[in-house]
Amino acid sequence: MNRHAEAPAEAIPDATRADVETLWRYHDMRHELRPCDVGIGLGSHDLGVAVIATRLFHEGLFPRIVFTGANAPTTVERFPRGEAVHYREYAIEQGVSAEAILVEPRATNTAQNLEYSRQLLTEHRIPVKSVLIMSRPYQQRRAYATCRLMWPEVDVVCASNPLELDDYVANIGDPRRVVDMLVGDTQRIEVYAERGFAIPQVIPDEVRTAFERLVAAGYTSRLI
Repeated sequence: MNRHAEAPAEAIPDATRADVETLWRYHDMRHELRPCDVGIGLGSHDLGVAVIATRLFHEGLFPRIVFTGANAPTTVERFPRGEAVHYREYAIEQGVSAEAILVEPRATNTAQNLEYSRQLLTEHRIPVKSVLIMSRPYQQRRAYATCRLMWPEVDVVCASNPLELDDYVANIGDPRRVVDMLVGDTQRIEVYAERGFAIPQVIPDEVRTAFERLVAAGYTSRLI
């Protein structure tokens, strides 16, 4: 027996997999990517935001990137200098010109990500009619709904690092954390619209049912 063999990666339990996949699909906006005036990478614990931003920049989908994000309790250990700063460093390592990147280091939530990014672009006199917002996969719908309320005059496209659910879970390394975040973001779709932070989004019955079952199963750490 090989004592040094790596332990198998944790996986989503079979009992909850179908409900998790339902929420995963719901948050994927499945937008067709097209060239935009600027790409905005929303800070988080997920370096995949910088990965997809770098890739799409090199593919010519936007000429400039704004990385936005300070720190949260879930990110300070991984990104001690701030989410946006670490994203910028990754992008430069991957060949993106420093001159093509703006850093917004103060935002601590999605509304601030967009508000402060908009202010930064205005300060640099960069006209914006379209934005390509890059986020964690399960943040797409909330980012879209927030942007449509706060920045209604721009055309908005959403994207994430295109990983399948199991690949994303393996990349993050913590299935419970991923499911908790999925459940929390699903709740926020409705709550934030009610509070005037985002436009309303349709929540299909199967999504609502999956959400309720996952809450009952104990995935509650990210609920408001």
